[in-house]
Amino acid sequence: MRPMPVPQKDGPRANRDIRGVREVQLIDDTGQNKGVMAFFDALRLAEDAGLDLVEIAPNSAPPVCKILDYGKYRFLEQKKAAEARKKQKTVEVKEIKLRPGIDDHDYDVKMKAMKGFFEEGNKVKITLRFRGREMAHQDLGLKVLDRVKSDVGEIAKVEMEPNFEGRQVVMVLAPR
Repeated sequence: MRPMPVPQKDGPRANRDIRGVREVQLIDDTGQNKGVMAFFDALRLAEDAGLDLVEIAPNSAPPVCKILDYGKYRFLEQKKAAEARKKQKTVEVKEIKLRPGIDDHDYDVKMKAMKGFFEEGNKVKITLRFRGREMAHQDLGLKVLDRVKSDVGEIAKVEMEPNFEGRQVVMVLAPR
């Protein structure tokens, strides 16, 4: 029979969760540095103020603790993290499939879609697939990819040059 493991809390340690520390560098609730003092004295000051003693920098010697409202601190940290996630842009890779004998109108439709992807800030993976006897005319497929490169030269750059993967050629373009 083993004792239950102590669950690990996320975030900084607070109050009596701070263990194995004799002295702490204390910052009070007004932001004033009180200097190095005994841990239990700092804890008593926090309890007298009706607030929590929160470990801000646990790896320094001695650890830096601050007197503050722990619930409010956690709320503000979550709010900051949510704001950072909201501003973060994930770049997606969109795929456009072409054939060596593509007609002009079909090509124009694909190019219009591709330009829309670049305006959104996404990368585009162009897959040119060969079927049957088309493998004997690989130069036609490479001409189509060269045409794509020249048409989107101002708004996109080639991130991965065309390379053969079996019966298809793959090229990746990224917005400028």
